[in-house]
Amino acid sequence: MRVRSLGIALAATAALIALPTTHPPAAAADTPLSQGKTATASSEENYGTAAAQAVDGDSGTRWSSAAADDQWFQVDLGATASVTQVVLNWETAYGKDYKVQISTDGTSWTDLKSVTGSDGGVDTLDVSGQGRYVRMLGVHRATQWGYSLWEFQVFGSTSGTQPACGTANAAQGRPATASSTENAGTPASAAFDGDTGTRWSSQASDPQWLQVDLGSVKDLCKVDLNWETAYGKDFQIQASADGQSWSTLKSVTGASGGTASYDVSGSGRYLRINGTARGTGYGYSLWEVAVHTGSTGTPPVQGGGDLGPNVIVVDPSTPDLQKKFDDVFAQQESSQFGTGRYQFLLKPGTYDGINAQIGFYTSISGLGLNPDDTRINGDVTVDAGWFNGNATQNFWRSAENLAIKPSNGTDRWAVAQAAPFRRIHVQGGLNLAPNGYGWASGGYIADSKIDGTVGPYSQQQWYTRDSSVGGWTNGVWNMTFSGVQGAPATNFDSGPYTTLDTTPVSREKPFLYLDGSTYKVFVPAKRTNVRGVSWPADAGTSLPLDQFYVVKPGATAATINQALAQGLNLLFTPGVYHLDQTIDITRANTVVLGLGLATLVPDGGIDAMHVADVDGVKLAGFLIDAGPVNSDTLLRIGTPGSTADHSANPTTMQDVFVRIGGAGPGLATDSVVVNSNDVVIDHTWIWRADHGSGVGWDSNRADYGLRVNGDDVLATGLFVEHFNKYDVYWNGERGRTIFFQNEKAYDAPNAAAITHDGIVGYAAYKVADSVTTHEAWGLGSYCNYTADPSIVQAHGFQVPTTAGIRMHDLLVVSLGGKGQYAHVVNTTGAPTSGTDTVPSKVTRFP
Repeated sequence: MRVRSLGIALAATAALIALPTTHPPAAAADTPLSQGKTATASSEENYGTAAAQAVDGDSGTRWSSAAADDQWFQVDLGATASVTQVVLNWETAYGKDYKVQISTDGTSWTDLKSVTGSDGGVDTLDVSGQGRYVRMLGVHRATQWGYSLWEFQVFGSTSGTQPACGTANAAQGRPATASSTENAGTPASAAFDGDTGTRWSSQASDPQWLQVDLGSVKDLCKVDLNWETAYGKDFQIQASADGQSWSTLKSVTGASGGTASYDVSGSGRYLRINGTARGTGYGYSLWEVAVHTGSTGTPPVQGGGDLGPNVIVVDPSTPDLQKKFDDVFAQQESSQFGTGRYQFLLKPGTYDGINAQIGFYTSISGLGLNPDDTRINGDVTVDAGWFNGNATQNFWRSAENLAIKPSNGTDRWAVAQAAPFRRIHVQGGLNLAPNGYGWASGGYIADSKIDGTVGPYSQQQWYTRDSSVGGWTNGVWNMTFSGVQGAPATNFDSGPYTTLDTTPVSREKPFLYLDGSTYKVFVPAKRTNVRGVSWPADAGTSLPLDQFYVVKPGATAATINQALAQGLNLLFTPGVYHLDQTIDITRANTVVLGLGLATLVPDGGIDAMHVADVDGVKLAGFLIDAGPVNSDTLLRIGTPGSTADHSANPTTMQDVFVRIGGAGPGLATDSVVVNSNDVVIDHTWIWRADHGSGVGWDSNRADYGLRVNGDDVLATGLFVEHFNKYDVYWNGERGRTIFFQNEKAYDAPNAAAITHDGIVGYAAYKVADSVTTHEAWGLGSYCNYTADPSIVQAHGFQVPTTAGIRMHDLLVVSLGGKGQYAHVVNTTGAPTSGTDTVPSKVTRFP
């Protein structure tokens, strides 16, 4: 939130339906299988009517949906069960027509019962079926409100028996590899050919390994080894989903060779024998390896499929196309903290006379391989009529991979944070201010070509990367460019401009496209010292959609993690996803791509996502929303102490946004922690909410926004705001930041609350005292201490004073005199004063 929108409260989206004084009891007396289990829903009316409240055993709490049909509620029973009865205890807003369905995987559903003409109250349904997931799928509501359940109870039994271990050898005839072979007559494949007269043998050294590809992820229960005279004394039996990251199923020490069978428990596509100590002076040698599998009753997660209900795919002949845009905009225009999520996908072609207004949690993208494949003769517009012409809260939306020929020659994209404009060809000019030139606080452009002039006008700050512009006029405080053809020259002494000729490292965001009638995801290649757009001669890799688990609302974290363990990538379709376990990304080159600002909410104080210290993970296009129980770290990239070199293939974090509070209570100690080396953070907004629901100095406490512990990390387009302590704390060596925008926490109660080490106020951007090399360009920090305007913050930036630290073009601003800065960086730079909102600048430090 910015200068002219300070302290504006948002009205509640809908009144709660009045609760009756008594509630009818559920019909069955036994404790249901569903009680206390993980529940999800297509939507939630508000944070007070969460899905979990319909399975908590309390008939005074409830789940309620948005006021629309085609809503669902589902519960994960935790294991496959034989379901005999489902009891629905409806609130006044009940379902007239609905289905009760069951599923083994949360994706494919079977009808247990279809109900038509229900009169509400308690519906007790006798059913018969087996599955782990049970849901109510609403077809028609009985009232103008949504669907609302006091309790959803599932009765039946689970067998509790373990599946038998199979006798078949799942490894026989499968592809095999090894660390070495003694000679051509002892290949790896000979240990899996079913012939005890042939063998694999290694070179005479430690360590050595033998590995087999089972073809798909399987549940592993026993491994038989038939050693030749040259046996392994110490070894591990290991499994992997991808052949790169391994887990040990069994460690064996002091083995004596011969034949031996080992019971194991785990899953994987690849199994290997990892020898660490030989039993003889020769190598390792195995006549045969047999792998036995069982079944957990959970089938493999399938890749590909449809894109779900909130992805709107259109082509130029789609009837009432303008109405589709208008209907979504009417719902999303002012829905700043709502649960609606939408993605428009435009097939290649020419679209005439379209004005696509883009509201909250709405994205528009072309499905061509290049922007000019999808042409709009019209506009893709963001305006601020909902907020009286003030664009400082036009957050969480995006446009990508399109060509726009504006109807009046200039397109309007009047946004604030978390609203990327990527891979766009504007055949005309671009206006970044709202109608009437009210306040605006963006923003970000990348990999785009604007033929005409870009007019930021009232925009307070903006970052543009690897693009081409026909011209650029004015700006307010901080306009930063890297790798932009046509960018204005650096002029920070008397103007707002910081310009770097190239961007040192970049990789464009992955995107969905159509290859004929087949969906694929294009993953652009890394580029170095870049200037200008990446297209049309893109370098990169296309991945078919069947290599992605297409995640839809209602999917569980367990299924998401199972998909990752199988080696699938993730494509999150628009929706809000409550997580009861951390999403763990352990495979190199995994792609996690969100559509329509898909939102992850960690429940119960867990972390939302962990990324292992591996090469080339791509995180893009989603929002992490802190839950009401404190998480230690919402997003962690790399494990603590990570040391691997990823410079050839860095992990990238692009258009990944983090929010603490605003949509409801949210708590997190650390928001984003980067432990891996060489990570590229390309456009993020990490925001502790200053308005909305659940906002207060302790109500949505979050100490740190971004912590960087890895070396050689690059941030391009870094927006971090309002944290209780340091917004950015940089502890890694050779870090670089190109553009930083910050506001200090509005709600600091007094100077004492933010005083540390004898310093008033935590720096917006702190480089640790131990760091010897760091460089940054175009950084701004603003204070707006509304709770105590007398606070004088010591400085915006705090860095070691050494030859390897180089800071370029820094500014601090007091917004309307609500608090002041004593200095810009350390004890350098003039203080701010008065109410004139005039920056204090330092062009170079030290």
